[in-house]
Amino acid sequence: MTAVSTYVYLGTAIVAEVIATSALKACEGFTKVVPTAVTLVFYLIAFWFLSLTLKAMPTGIVYGIWSGVGIVLICAVSWVWFKQTLDFPALVGLGLIILGVIVVNLFSKSVTL
Repeated sequence: MTAVSTYVYLGTAIVAEVIATSALKACEGFTKVVPTAVTLVFYLIAFWFLSLTLKAMPTGIVYGIWSGVGIVLICAVSWVWFKQTLDFPALVGLGLIILGVIVVNLFSKSVTL
């Protein structure tokens, strides 16, 4: 597996997880059929691609990137789609998450592809 395909798999897992989590809000306790189906299908896709990523990268690093980027994207989707706002400390925290993902990818010797 190449470095590019590993990051494509990871990116696909992240986007699928963001779609699933966004649809989860609309499920209303899994009582709405279409949002529930979207949630289940996209979580399945997310975990499938996450498992492919784990063939080439350490679990902790993959999970850190997946969850960190996912958190930031979910916050962005929630802001745009659901009109949920974030205060200054939340934005600072999200910035630190982004910085952490960048540091891990650029400087960690654990990320060897």
